[in-house]
Amino acid sequence: MPIIKSAKKQMRQNIKRRAHNAPIISELKTTYKKALLLAKEGKIEELKKFMPFAYKIIDTSCKKQLLHKNNASRKKSKIAQALNALERKGGKVEAKAETPVA
Repeated sequence: MPIIKSAKKQMRQNIKRRAHNAPIISELKTTYKKALLLAKEGKIEELKKFMPFAYKIIDTSCKKQLLHKNNASRKKSKIAQALNALERKGGKVEAKAETPVA
């Protein structure tokens, strides 16, 4: 527990910010995984309908500074690449999992 007054205030702010940001981050992760799952299962039409929603969630997270703009671009690009690969092959495609950078 912090002792200094400013550290106590910072802790209160962090708790509030975490509570505010957690549902947005959770929705982002769920949406991104669902988009990649649709691609993996080969559901082209559903993915096409879902893409604008996924892009909206990603852009909103970026706008609220929960996601870096390059990270947002990479996520949107990965979804688009999966869709393009599906359209080329007309079937299932393997969506590679992103490797976390340490």
